[in-house]
Amino acid sequence: MIIEHPLLGPRDAAEFVYLGDAAMIDRPDGMTVDDTGMHDYMYLRDNPAGDIRELWYHEQGDRSWLVVTRNTITHEITKVELARDVARRSGRSR
Repeated sequence: MIIEHPLLGPRDAAEFVYLGDAAMIDRPDGMTVDDTGMHDYMYLRDNPAGDIRELWYHEQGDRSWLVVTRNTITHEITKVELARDVARRSGRSR
């Protein structure tokens, strides 16, 4: 599978580490969420068939984090973004 890195161009998926659902970017604030909310964030995951946004880490490259929109049935990648840009748009960057 080829991932079209936004900065480096096409890269083989073997250069990356898959880290799961990109919803992990929206970590709840530990001061405002109860134990149940944190448990749900850490352990409850959807398993949809179709398009999903995933976190990928470019371990054997520039060490960037990417949000990859991929179809779980066909493995077709329809969008690749830098995770920092996604976090900024959602207001989660510091």
